[in-house]
Amino acid sequence: MSIPGAIPASRFSWLVHVAENLRKRRGFRRLATAAAYGVLCAFAYSPIDAVPALWIGFPALIFLLQGTPSARSAFFTGWSFAFGFLVFDLYWTTASLFVDIGHFWWVVPLALFALPAMFAIYYGVAAAIARAIGLNGIVGVMGFALCWFLADYARGNFFSGFPWNIEGYVWADFLPMLQSASVVGIYGLTLLTVVSACLPAILGDKHAGRWHRGLVAGLFIVLFAGGGWGAWRVATAPSDYVANVRLRLVQPDVDQQLKWKESQREKNFARLLELSSAPGEKPVTAIIWPETAAPFYLVDDTEHRREVAAITPPNGSVITGVLRHIVDPLGASHYFNSLIAIDSYNHIEATYDKAHLVPFGEYVPYRDILPIPQIAGMGIDFSHGPGAETIRTGGLPPFSPLICYEAIFPNAVVDRADPPHLLINVTNDGWYGNTAGPYQHFAIARVRAVEEGIPLVRAANTGISGIVDSYGRIQGHIGLGQRGFLDGNLPQPTPKKTLFRRWGETPVWLIFAALAAMTIFGKLVTKNKRKQ
Repeated sequence: MSIPGAIPASRFSWLVHVAENLRKRRGFRRLATAAAYGVLCAFAYSPIDAVPALWIGFPALIFLLQGTPSARSAFFTGWSFAFGFLVFDLYWTTASLFVDIGHFWWVVPLALFALPAMFAIYYGVAAAIARAIGLNGIVGVMGFALCWFLADYARGNFFSGFPWNIEGYVWADFLPMLQSASVVGIYGLTLLTVVSACLPAILGDKHAGRWHRGLVAGLFIVLFAGGGWGAWRVATAPSDYVANVRLRLVQPDVDQQLKWKESQREKNFARLLELSSAPGEKPVTAIIWPETAAPFYLVDDTEHRREVAAITPPNGSVITGVLRHIVDPLGASHYFNSLIAIDSYNHIEATYDKAHLVPFGEYVPYRDILPIPQIAGMGIDFSHGPGAETIRTGGLPPFSPLICYEAIFPNAVVDRADPPHLLINVTNDGWYGNTAGPYQHFAIARVRAVEEGIPLVRAANTGISGIVDSYGRIQGHIGLGQRGFLDGNLPQPTPKKTLFRRWGETPVWLIFAALAAMTIFGKLVTKNKRKQ
């Protein structure tokens, strides 16, 4: 007996068969399958960029969840999927431990497994809630997508937050698709990506009708229409540069194990000076060094700072990451991961202290009950700075400094009351070796330029340093593991403020509210039909 409007069996019978097979999986087999599909989704991000993996992984997860007998079972299925994804997505964090493996060998399993296990709880809860609401049909699939998005948002914002590789970042290396971030930001792009990746699951229902197929096709048309708009935006974007500004980015490629050795400090410092003073095609107005580039406390070390001043361009500046130490009136020491601007007269023109510190890397949360040393902080807790600010110094337009992973937090990279014309991200990805981490870090930072509509300049100890314009186009870069410098002009901001810069995350929640209202309405309609 045929169902009116049903999709011909020959078209999607294979998907129905896959769905039924996955729904029948039980116990450990279900959890292992979920973890395997989570691992598959990790390949969707830079540097592999196998984006279609999401459109395989998410429908498979939904099919597995549809076969769960309870919300508890759904929790562990969703948790397993997220755990598999996060273990392979964040494996690079363990590389930092091998810089001093003799002291931190015991942290390797915690970094590799415990961190993903904790983050995966968000997604287990999302899966359990979706299962409790119901996972059948369009309404159920949409409800799951909205719950999953909320888990992404929670991971990115709660308990310090870590929004690394939420789903919208699969488009970081695809400029046409990435342009939507200028309107709805990375969370809006994540919401649209999750919804579009989940909806094909409705075709795994043997009772799916032609209108289901039309809905899925329509969604893809909308998604890729955004890509078409993005392609037009990039193709028609101006390539203008700020007059009388010429940058030099210095990438010293210092081995992290040697960076702070007493016998190597002068050599490492000399390398920075040499790369900064090497002849170029045109005179530069500003030189940018990486995070904690100089192995000295330059704020107090006037002798080494004098050497920096000697290579500083006239009326320009050297922007560098430094460690800063102060003693308060009560005699207590405070350490900061900072950025300073030095002029040619050996004056410190500006200072910025990192506000968003790395938990366990730069400070230990709940120090009283977790008496363990930091990995990157030499056994000391760094202090937090006040937050985003705009700095004015010679040789540059007003800029917002971002130290290391501060660049991964959307809507938190500029002072809205004093907007900058430039983002400067200094970082030290030397901790992570030749892993996916540095590639993903650069890709994520690149999205901030598109969101804000202002260029990004990034100086890393070792890859990836580069100049990115306000549309995400890379104007020049220095690759991972390379030593050298990059001279380049500074691109202009977009002629008009991006919608994201004006409205922030408001459009995201308007879209979310509209989809949630549609889902609730659909749930009520389905419930009434069952009663009749």
